[in-house]
Amino acid sequence: MELDASRGTDIAIVGATGKTGRAVAAALDGVAVVRRLSRSAPDYAVDLETGEGLVEALTGCRGVYFIAPNVHPDEPALLLRALEAAAAAGVDHVVYHSVAWPYSPRMPHHMDKARCEEELRAFGSERGLHWTILQPCAYAQNFEAVLTGSSSLVVPYSLDTKFSFVSLEDVAEVATRILVEGGDIHHGATYELGGPEILSVRDVVRLVETMTGRAVSINSVGVDEWMSVHEPELSPDAQQRLSAMFEYYNDRDFLASCTVTATLLGRSPTPIRALVL
Repeated sequence: MELDASRGTDIAIVGATGKTGRAVAAALDGVAVVRRLSRSAPDYAVDLETGEGLVEALTGCRGVYFIAPNVHPDEPALLLRALEAAAAAGVDHVVYHSVAWPYSPRMPHHMDKARCEEELRAFGSERGLHWTILQPCAYAQNFEAVLTGSSSLVVPYSLDTKFSFVSLEDVAEVATRILVEGGDIHHGATYELGGPEILSVRDVVRLVETMTGRAVSINSVGVDEWMSVHEPELSPDAQQRLSAMFEYYNDRDFLASCTVTATLLGRSPTPIRALVL
């Protein structure tokens, strides 16, 4: 993949210090000049709450990949602030990191992403900004510890809920292709990104045990019990949003097709077994 140098080569990642941002930055390195933006980024420190530093950091960029902080209480406000800065900086293309099934009323943080998608479409139409939306399913790497050696796993939802786990590296590879090819090709597209298998947590653990010979204990605990352990690291709003998601997973599968993922990758998406060590 090569960038059209006439439009500049810099691509900014908003939220670059998180798990997804680091993966996208790693995939882009060597293909584009990557500007890593976050509150704590050493080179491009920005404040999404106030917009401080955004216009300066985005000036000269051809594309922006926007990743909001996890379960933020007002993600649409952060996105709008970044969009205003991108427009002021002359950015051509914004790629928004959403989620599979954004319109899910039982999950407030998904609903915020649905609102963000609508804000992006409206802003792009009004301001002539190219846009693309990625909707990844749950990451296979959420279970990286078990995939790479841990002997135990505790989750606050049913062990039998089915997911279309997608590899984070596959998502980053797709994001790189879209950012490199740009808005002329991907403007107006919404891409759902699922993995190649439909598996439950129980299925994942059984696969690990079969492939490695390791015994892995798994346990499903109540949401309240899980929260009692993680409460110190979460705001009350984040607790409510995560609790709603876990309750959703207790009685509903979370699935996404791998068809678009495969098309954009130009290959079959990565199966869980390829991540087991």
